[in-house]
This record gives sequence, C-alpha cells and structure tokens, in this order.
Amino acid sequence: MNKPEPTAISPTRAVDYAEWYQEVVRAAELAETSPVRGCMVIRPWGYAIWENIRARLDERFKATGHVNAYFPLLIPLSFLQQEAEHVEGFAKECAVVTHHRLEVGPDGRLVPAAPLEEPLVVRPTSETIIGAMFAKWVESWRDLPIKINQWANVVRWELRTRLFLRTAEFLWQEGHTAHETREEAWAETLTILDLYREFAESVLAMPVLTGEKTPNERFPGAEHTFCIEAMMQDRKALQAGTSHFLGQKFARASEIMFTARDRTRQYAWTTSWGVSTRLIGGLVMTHGDDNGMVVPPRVAPAHVAILPIVRRDDDRATVLPWCERLAAELREQRYDGRPVEVIVDTRDDNAGERGWAWIKRGIPIRAEVGPRDIAKDSVFVGRRDRAPRDRASVPRAEFVATIATTLDDIQRGLLERARAFRDAHTRPIDGWDEFRAFFTPANPEKPELHGGFALAHWCGSPNCERAINEELTVTIRCLPTGYGQGAPGLCIKCGSASRDRVVFAKAY
Repeated sequence: MNKPEPTAISPTRAVDYAEWYQEVVRAAELAETSPVRGCMVIRPWGYAIWENIRARLDERFKATGHVNAYFPLLIPLSFLQQEAEHVEGFAKECAVVTHHRLEVGPDGRLVPAAPLEEPLVVRPTSETIIGAMFAKWVESWRDLPIKINQWANVVRWELRTRLFLRTAEFLWQEGHTAHETREEAWAETLTILDLYREFAESVLAMPVLTGEKTPNERFPGAEHTFCIEAMMQDRKALQAGTSHFLGQKFARASEIMFTARDRTRQYAWTTSWGVSTRLIGGLVMTHGDDNGMVVPPRVAPAHVAILPIVRRDDDRATVLPWCERLAAELREQRYDGRPVEVIVDTRDDNAGERGWAWIKRGIPIRAEVGPRDIAKDSVFVGRRDRAPRDRASVPRAEFVATIATTLDDIQRGLLERARAFRDAHTRPIDGWDEFRAFFTPANPEKPELHGGFALAHWCGSPNCERAINEELTVTIRCLPTGYGQGAPGLCIKCGSASRDRVVFAKAY
C-alpha cells in the first residue's frame, strides 16, 4: 500500500476543516489575532491580496461612473435612530464611544474623564452619515445621480470571530448612490450585483450564484437585498457580497429631497452595496488545499518566486546574477494588464524549506535555478495548481515567453475546478426526507460534511423558513437567478404551493 503524501498543513481538510482553515491562514502569513479581542492583524502577504482586490474593484467602480470619497468613522447616535429597521438590525453589534479625554485615577490607572453630550457609534455601516451629506448636496434633479464609493473599516461587535470571515473590525468598500427615479436606482442595484459576480468569477476564480435575499435575510431597512453566494470546500455557503435597493426609506430619514423636473419636491431613491476582506477567507476556502493557500494569479501579490540553488560559495557568483536576469526578463512580460511580479528568494534557508514556504503562501509559480539548470539554460518549474512534486525542467526562453499563458491557464483551471465542485454538490430536491438527509452528516463526528446547495421549493412563509433553520441550521441563501424560476412546485417543508425554487445551504 502506498503511503499518503505528507502535507504541509495539519490537520487536513478531511480531518478538521475549521482548524485546517485557521492553520492555512497562519501558515500563509495572511493574518493573525491581535491583542484587541475579536480583531485581526492583516500581515503583508494578506494585505497585498486585499490591495489587489481593491485595485481591480476600484477600476470597475470608476468605469461605471462612481467616485471615491471618505466619511467619518464616528456617527452620532441620533443618526442611527432615524431609520427604525436599520437601528434594530445593527443595535447589538454597535461599539459606542461615550467619553473623551483620559485622566489618571486614584489608583494611578487611566480612566475616562469627560462624558460626551451625545454618544458616538463606531460605524457598522455608513448609510445614515452619508445620507446626511447627500441631503446637503442635493437640491435639484440636476444634482443627481450621486454615485460614491468609500474604502474604509467598520466595526461590528461579534461574539464569535474567525480570521477574515467574521471579525469585530474589518476592511471593506461601501458604495452609496442617490437617484432621480426608482428605475435608475433599481438598475444601479442590479448593475453592481452583476459587477460583483463578474469580479468574483473572473478575478477571484470563485463561481457564485446571484439572487435576492428573503425578507428575513434582508439588509436592515432595505426594500430588496441581492447577493452573490459561493460554495466553500466544506460545502457551506459564503455570502461574498451584497447590493441593496433602499427605495426612499433612507432618503426620508435623512431628508434627501430634490426639486423634480415638474418643480415638485421629491425624495431621492438610494442604494448601497459592499464587499469586504471576507473575500480573502473565501479565497482560502475555495482554492486552498492540504499544503496551504492557493492564490489565483489575478490577485496574487507576486506571480513567480525564483529560488536560487546555491550549495557552494563559488555557485553564488553565477547563480544569483543569472536569477536576477531571469527576473528582469519576466518583469518585461505583462499579465492581466500589469507587469509580471517576481520575487527572487535569496534567503539562506535551504531550497526545500523556501519552496514549501511559497507553496504554503500559494504563489502561482515556483522556479528553481541551480548550476545544472544554468548549464542547460533552463528552469525547474512547479505550479501551485498541481502537486508539489509535479515539477519539470523548462527552457528559459520558453518559460519567459509563455509566462502569461501559464498564468492564464492556472487562473482558468482554478475557476473550472471550483465550478465543477459546486455543481457536483448542487441538486434539486423535492421531498422532505431527502432534504433532511442531504443536510444531515453521515458521520456525526464530522458535522461539516453536509450536502451542499439544495434547490428546493419554498412557499414564502417565514414560519417554514424559521422551522427549517431551527431543525437543520440551514438557511435560504437566495432566490436564485436562472435556477428553477417559473417552475411551480410544493414547499419542501409544508407542502403548500410554491412558484420557484430557492437555494438552501448551511452558511458562514
């Protein structure tokens, strides 16, 4: 019997998926816990991935007419009270500033000194403070639309945290727009939803379903919430982005009014939408394996790690300059609109240790170069989408000339693999017994090994939605676009008439 290949990450996904995730994040040097409860420190490799996500999204936002701005971190408590559903939805997650200035107390410790006249909330989201500014900026229909995006941090006081997936503070972008008509705001909501879908699939290689949330899962205060939902390798769903049609609720709360073309005073129609550093957690769980992170080339901080093999001191004078020339040739090539990013790893660690370090980080391509490779004018190449031992000698000129094609092949292959996995674990279900079995682990010791995405009918009753969640911890992820729409059936729970199928899954 062949022994299983050793892995860099322990435990493996099959043994303990939750702990595997934490180990990958640490081994890839993406982030770690901070001294502040529930918060994380994003390390340079993880932050570079976020910078690439941000840059590629920012290009898309600006191409659709949006501009960037910045709004205060602190929001007056009275602002959140303007919209009842909104404050109720976020009240339990708010961090509140009640004092300013510190003084030394009788025991020599610092204590808050001066109470604020009005408490300030550390923003959980910015609809209210941005709405106050829109109200100042909008006077006439000619001032519309306003299409603004903000790159910022927010705080939501989570009780149970997990790096990237759910932390008390996280980074994100939040778009906010105001429009003259309902139709324009509705079109904006769907434009952003499709923008998120295209970005997730073409840049993150993360296939997603798009659709509308149920009223129970809707953003607090929104009339409609749309989302992109991805399947992770434990077959749970990850809500990867949301786009909200807010109607006129927030405009009424903030008094965003304008003089219309017929000279009447009307309320604007608004939207908001956002994605966050949760996407990095999604990357780990979509593409990672038992050797660590796998980074799609389009968001990789670097594309190629060159590993000089120097066993003797006199090799150094030959190998290092050759590697630097190879790096320069690679950097002259372009991939996805930017120069190929190359790191020459000259650390004193042996080649095996350096190679495994880059495998765990998920860099797309590793290129080893030693005296024998130089003698053949070749490079010993490994790809992160293949097994660590699956390496081959490639002529240097060919390696340089085909680098963009190779990266494209990796990017495309990661998307195809993830889509095949999702589709293999997505199926229509019409009977309650089959539905319950689909979401009941075959092995009770491994509760994460449930079925996946179930396309089942739902009557629209929140009672059925709640009962399913209470019994199986399964939620309706969305009323999907393109799956079973217009195909009537019977509710999976109560048997009442149903117009369409929805997507049920366990979720993060």
